[in-house]
Amino acid sequence: MESKQNRQIGDKIKVFRAKQGLTQDDLAKKADIKYTTLMKVESGTVNKPSVQTMDKIAKALGVSIEDLIK
Repeated sequence: MESKQNRQIGDKIKVFRAKQGLTQDDLAKKADIKYTTLMKVESGTVNKPSVQTMDKIAKALGVSIEDLIK
């Protein structure tokens, strides 16, 4: 069951990723995380992405974790 906040985090990641013209695969490689992990976070399947995962995604996108979760 996905929560609204998880969807929002995933949606924000998608928006930042799209603005930079990155595919999910590009971002996963840039963030040094598994493609499937990124896919699950973007889709809201992962209930609570780890701080490490969120940090890697945020750094790869050049944004703060706060930008992704607020």
